[in-house]
Amino acid sequence: MFKNHPKGLLAAALSNMGERFGYYIMNAVLTLFLCSKFGLADDKAGIIYSVFYCGIYVLSLVGGIIADRTSNYKGTIQRGLIIMALGYVVLSIPILATPQNKAGLLVLTCFALFLIAFGNGLFKGNLQAIVGQMYDNFEAEAAKEGPEKLKWAQGQRDSGFQIFYVFINIGGLIAPFVAPLLRQWWLGVHNLSYNAQLPKLCHEFINNGTISDNLIAEAANAGAVLDPANVDAVGQFCTSYLDYFNTGVHYSFIASVAAMILSLVIFMCTKKMFPTPGKKEAVASVEYTQEEKIAMATEIKQRMYALFAVLGVVIFFWFSFHQNGQSLSMFARDFVNTSKIAPEIWQAVNPFFVIVLTPVIMWFFGWLGKRGKQISTPRKIAYGMGIAALAYLFLSVFSFKMGYPSSTDFLALDSATQASMKAGPWVLIVTYFFLTVAELFISPLGLSFVSKVAPKSMQGLCQGLWLGATAVGNLFLFLGPKMYNAIPLGYCWGVFLVLCLISMGVMFGMVKWLEKVTNS
Repeated sequence: MFKNHPKGLLAAALSNMGERFGYYIMNAVLTLFLCSKFGLADDKAGIIYSVFYCGIYVLSLVGGIIADRTSNYKGTIQRGLIIMALGYVVLSIPILATPQNKAGLLVLTCFALFLIAFGNGLFKGNLQAIVGQMYDNFEAEAAKEGPEKLKWAQGQRDSGFQIFYVFINIGGLIAPFVAPLLRQWWLGVHNLSYNAQLPKLCHEFINNGTISDNLIAEAANAGAVLDPANVDAVGQFCTSYLDYFNTGVHYSFIASVAAMILSLVIFMCTKKMFPTPGKKEAVASVEYTQEEKIAMATEIKQRMYALFAVLGVVIFFWFSFHQNGQSLSMFARDFVNTSKIAPEIWQAVNPFFVIVLTPVIMWFFGWLGKRGKQISTPRKIAYGMGIAALAYLFLSVFSFKMGYPSSTDFLALDSATQASMKAGPWVLIVTYFFLTVAELFISPLGLSFVSKVAPKSMQGLCQGLWLGATAVGNLFLFLGPKMYNAIPLGYCWGVFLVLCLISMGVMFGMVKWLEKVTNS
């Protein structure tokens, strides 16, 4: 797999794998954790999630600027891993949220999220910039052997970023199991079992003092027999269940700390083999004529225009794709039978498909290339938007067929009616299959595209801009839960369907221009 690629690719992929493990734990649990720990409504938890995930990618732009200006990419990456670890340490402390300390504890949680976002900003884009520089050097060496060798080397870049992406998702495949298993274990220690609806019902009792039939029924499903006439016993159960439920999630962040340390150790042991983006250009002293300077400035402008054009399109992909941690997680919690598999574990389906499908897609692209039908990176991104649309087309049609109302109306039904309307797990598997194929056409190839068009002295900044586009998409993620709770689900998923189709059309309209800029 690594034979025809730069030597440092494996080390960079392993360094990223540990960090992604911690990230995917967070991605799997954050919205549901905020709801269960603090009793936040879905839309309010969604706003915190959106700001956090926006911050991760906005701060990647800051991290890229810092690394570009200091030319200290490796030191910036190391500091990022340390800061992220500190954030996860704060989150791993299991403090029970009470009406008296809830506000302060929520502020502390948000501060920990800021540390993780800032550390990720220092780490993520700069490691990707280093991988891009590896391929710049790889192609430069190949060019010495002739045009044919150079063309072959240039064809390795897309597959190299796909390999890099696979290792990211190995950590992501394991991570979603950690929090649910620890939570289930900690509940089992106290002779209770997992129930997705109980945290919300417990918070409703604590806030309003109302003992609903659904609370008594779901408590029985979790292993507790409650007497509705004994208000004190019900209150004690609700407080204890929330404590046990969330403590296991806190413990999962200890695994995130260990993953950060592992990534740091791997990076520090292998960093000598990594290049520094833009270093050769900074050292060289070359005199250019005025005409040459104007030509180079024009080329840089064209490259940046192309980059921003693609960034504008992928904003809508990330807005749709990252619903996996928002409305899609809530759909798994509310509308899918999760009696045997916790909602967070379904987050593992996406990285599983990434690992399984990446070799297939790489083979397919290679097969086309050997027959002279190679698909350009911009065209692949356009196809990816269309495939993402298929995921939401499927969900929309399924939701209309099942007659699903908004989540708010659905959860107002009695427990027996809800159970009779819930979907099987196969619905999530089909949805994540399409979203994953779309991701493989867009995310790793987008990184490759950025590394192709970015000026050599702006690699960190341009990778940060790619992540900045993701940030803009993430900033609007909270709209997913708002629609999910306010309108019938068929219309909710239909909004994402329309956005993906429009983005695909715009991308196809720019393909020829983008291909010209990429190959210049």
